[in-house]
Amino acid sequence: MNEVLTDWRALIWRHLLHLKRMPDKLISATVLPMVFVVLFGVLFGSAISIPNGGYQEFIMAGIFTQVMITAVPNTAIGTIEDLNNGLTDRFRSLPMSPSAVLVGRTVGDTALRAVTCVAMTAVGYAIGWRLHGGVLEAIAGFGLLLLFGFTMAWVGALLGMRVRSPEAASSLPSVLLMPLMFTSSAYIPLGGLPGWLRAIAEWNPLSAVAGACRQLWGNPAAAGDSFAARNPVPMALLWLAVILALVVPAAVRRYRSVVPA
Repeated sequence: MNEVLTDWRALIWRHLLHLKRMPDKLISATVLPMVFVVLFGVLFGSAISIPNGGYQEFIMAGIFTQVMITAVPNTAIGTIEDLNNGLTDRFRSLPMSPSAVLVGRTVGDTALRAVTCVAMTAVGYAIGWRLHGGVLEAIAGFGLLLLFGFTMAWVGALLGMRVRSPEAASSLPSVLLMPLMFTSSAYIPLGGLPGWLRAIAEWNPLSAVAGACRQLWGNPAAAGDSFAARNPVPMALLWLAVILALVVPAAVRRYRSVVPA
């Protein structure tokens, strides 16, 4: 086990060094999310009203959730690059854990999203978003977000090993995830939706993550009567645990088949 942890630390450190040496990645990962915060918070905030609070405070959890989803195509493309540039062939000759390459990639991409969260938080505060809970609740909300980003990074790693094409890895997640995003409470309250669509949205895992962050941060919630809507934090943790339990072993098995020892 100590050898596995050593391999994980080495590959995680490799990806963190890459972030330090490639500032363009940090710029691209922060500028667009900050633009989203301004667009949704300022432009749409003047046209959409939310019960018990302003749209600026409601939408921030949704934008954070959207940014975490971008881990899917980004990690998929990074995994494909690792497979195609000979990196994995070099690692294959070393006595190291097969999971280390994937752990390094997913943790490194999650660290990049942590930097994004810092930039978005600064812009959010500038347009009027506030955290109304305590310090521990705020930390728990951001921790849940990063866990969601980490989960999406594993989904992206598995996708990258399945499609093996950067173009497909870039476009396919949008086809699969955008409907899931827009049938959730990330951007809008659910009260005005038809009953059948509202039920789907309330049990959507993205609604659980966004709702959990709003609850922890003391922001306006997307009200609902279902168990999922009333208990977003345990539902979010349950969804993420289930996805990780399915995706992580599948990704490691796929890596072993794509890069045989």
